Amino acid sequence: MAKKEEKIYVVGHKNPDTDSICSAIAYANLKREITGNDYVAKRAGQINEETHYVLQKFGVKVPTLLENVKLQVKDMDIHQIDGIGPNVSMKDTWIKMKENNIKTIPILRDEELLGVISTGDIATSYMDVYDNMILSKAKTQYRNIKNTLDGEMVTGNEHGYFTKGKAAIGASSPELMQEFIEKDDLVILGNRVESQMCALDIDVSCMVVCQNAEVSKEVIKRADEQSTVIISTPHDTFTAARLINQSVPVKRFMTKAPLISFHMSDYVEDIKEVMAKKKYRDFPIIDRHGKFRGFISRRRFLNVSKKKVILVDHNEKNQAVDGIEEAEIVEIIDHHRLGNIETMGPVFFRNQPVGCTATIVYQMYKENDVEIKPTIAGLLCSAIVSDTLLFRSPTCTPLDEKIAKKLAKIAGINLEEQAQAMFKAGSSLAGKTAEDICFQDFKQFTVNDMVFGVGQLNSMSKEELQEVKEMLTPYLPKVLEKNGVQMVFFMLTDILDESTELLCCGARAKEYIIDAFDLKENTEKMILKGVVSRKKQLIPTLVSELQQ
Repeated sequence: MAKKEEKIYVVGHKNPDTDSICSAIAYANLKREITGNDYVAKRAGQINEETHYVLQKFGVKVPTLLENVKLQVKDMDIHQIDGIGPNVSMKDTWIKMKENNIKTIPILRDEELLGVISTGDIATSYMDVYDNMILSKAKTQYRNIKNTLDGEMVTGNEHGYFTKGKAAIGASSPELMQEFIEKDDLVILGNRVESQMCALDIDVSCMVVCQNAEVSKEVIKRADEQSTVIISTPHDTFTAARLINQSVPVKRFMTKAPLISFHMSDYVEDIKEVMAKKKYRDFPIIDRHGKFRGFISRRRFLNVSKKKVILVDHNEKNQAVDGIEEAEIVEIIDHHRLGNIETMGPVFFRNQPVGCTATIVYQMYKENDVEIKPTIAGLLCSAIVSDTLLFRSPTCTPLDEKIAKKLAKIAGINLEEQAQAMFKAGSSLAGKTAEDICFQDFKQFTVNDMVFGVGQLNSMSKEELQEVKEMLTPYLPKVLEKNGVQMVFFMLTDILDESTELLCCGARAKEYIIDAFDLKENTEKMILKGVVSRKKQLIPTLVSELQQ
């Protein structure tokens, strides 16, 4: 079976903003255009109202959530194999396993796993001595007996089942046969008509006639009247007796539920310990519908394929999707400071000091001579407007503004109108809790041993910012505990006034800000004039203070 095409996920940070989402969508599209491979835009968290507005305006679906990139069973090399039904004979099962060079085979009914059987189980079944009732106890189908003995049906229903009686050899005289052969038994015998008639007198269920001996019309007629099955086999009596137990259905000897099986969505890390403790060769894999999908073995751990990801708009481990250390990072496209992401091998890393990742993505479209269609242009333009606060942020460069204007023309939008609609949607408090507002644009940072978080909300309304302040002030102490950070800051940014009121929480949080921005020690409201950028103004200044 051909290996399915490998997906490569393009994803932004855990608390995605408009740039993170729009750049992921646009860059995934660019990579598909260039390579023809399966690049998929994803999100690592809940998107905010501003981004919802942008996607809805340009008719783009919200990327599906990528909760983590930890290795799962579905990422492994699963050995896909056709199973067999529960009534298949032991002999046919053995033949199939030999032909396909497999050691374990699943027993299925409508793709549902009933059990498994291994070559060891079959060997054990051949070596063990079973009583002469095994065929009836296992409810063996007459077709199995016929096929196992390389025989033919002389008369009777091959789809019927041998359900009562024992298997016996009728090689002795009729008088002796009557002493040990009973009604409903299966009898293996030769060409002696008197023995065959004796078996019919006793009313056996089945007669196995050896060495292809001819069966008289009279015997056949009598058997039909009594519903006795007659099977003719080319084998002699000894061989037929030796082979007949191989007609027992495989369900009799299979290992039944509860089996140690895994699901496609199980994490590799979670199943390693189970596999180490249980010395089975193969473990069944079940999908979410309860259907069997194949086997995995210990050695297949060596060939496990890591999930491949491209990170956009971030390069810090604590901002990345969970499990990033288990994934293969193939590219990073970003415009922030260098963080602490580590990779196993060299990667394509493009980082430019511009105001928005979308600016870099636009450049890459041009460098690869790929047409930017109006929808993509609208997404990229909106991302630049969002990240640069319509060119008011100090992070904005002349290149950002120049590219945004080109993209607006392609998308057919007015920059001022788009900015107002986006910022209005993004700062709307309708139906939002303090938690919703706090984490809609929240990032964590690490400096030495200090971990802190910074959230931000941009608005054109002072009343709205005051309302947010009243909601968030009592909530911020909970963020310290929930996120395991030592300090938390929240930027209430007034776009029109180009200033930020900073809420502080945590040990010495307020003192660090007073020292970092040279504010008065008795300052009640932490007003930072001219500060609107978390990335270029707040974080560098705060980090510098923490490093002293």
